Amino acid sequence: MKKDLLTRLNEGPIICAEGYLFAMERRGYLSAGAFVPEVVLEHPEVVSQLHKEFIRAGSDVIQAFTYYGHREKLRIIGKEDLLEPLQKNALKIANEAKDSFKDLDLMVCGDVANTNIFDPNDKNSFAECQKMYEEQVKWAKEAGVDFIVAETISWVDEMKIALKAIKDEGLIAVANYAIPRGEKTRDGYSVVDACKIIEDLGADVVGLNCYRGPDMTMKHLKDIRKNVTCHVAGLPVPYRTTEKDPTFLNIKDAECDCIPGENAFPIALDNLYCNRFEMAEFAKKCVQQNINFIGICCGAEAHHVREMALAIGKNPISSKYSPDMTKHFHHGTDKSLKKVNKEIKY
Repeated sequence: MKKDLLTRLNEGPIICAEGYLFAMERRGYLSAGAFVPEVVLEHPEVVSQLHKEFIRAGSDVIQAFTYYGHREKLRIIGKEDLLEPLQKNALKIANEAKDSFKDLDLMVCGDVANTNIFDPNDKNSFAECQKMYEEQVKWAKEAGVDFIVAETISWVDEMKIALKAIKDEGLIAVANYAIPRGEKTRDGYSVVDACKIIEDLGADVVGLNCYRGPDMTMKHLKDIRKNVTCHVAGLPVPYRTTEKDPTFLNIKDAECDCIPGENAFPIALDNLYCNRFEMAEFAKKCVQQNINFIGICCGAEAHHVREMALAIGKNPISSKYSPDMTKHFHHGTDKSLKKVNKEIKY
């Protein structure tokens, strides 16, 4: 019998690779700004390939690429009629990717996220958010997902709406906040209180994703772990955010003076990029803190995922191609290498 998410987490850590938006923008398949995942309709083979790369790198979860594929985002680009086919095709691609690796115990998850229409002072927005979440959850359930992630939400009241939509359909819910500057949700709750509230309402896993790099995420995860009884999730962005600039949404690259508007987000963050070993250290720290839902968000690539998986004791398919610098012509130690290439410091 297939084990559900909670059983898997009870047994140990899992890896969940996210980050499809940035990956597709870098590859030239969607536009930064609107960030609408039309690629799932226009180039499904590209989405499928990224799923497979993340799986080979050690991700236990295939997250359907429905992030920002919601009604409000499609309205902005005048393509609201594509909502249902986009959602359903993303779910289909994820399930097909899973079927390509029948020997692996993979899970498929649905995704709902920040609606960008929630306004605590506009009660009509509560109803609109509810409609948006309910339709997405319904399609995910029809597709047979193993669980649903509600992510990148900065309002407790918006998270409540998303959680209710998930639990009303009887599905396992992972509730991940994105915390802005100020170390509180947008409605003024501390990170710990926000997580405790949503745990009490039935969330199966609570935690953080997006906005913050590994260090600025971990500083809150430790407190969350101490104050909730459910499983905890941590999925930072692979960028070096700091106490001065705890999120990547408004951050400058001090070494570059040619970035339009000076804000490095979202397409000039390269100089702030975490390497694979930094993300591996984050994964290790999660295990040490008994944080078992471990992942990576916007900016993720397969080399990050592989190093994270290796760091927590997994043996992903692509580890076959892990670096072996003993064979390098200049840095290598293999006795067959030419000494003449090692005598110079390039």
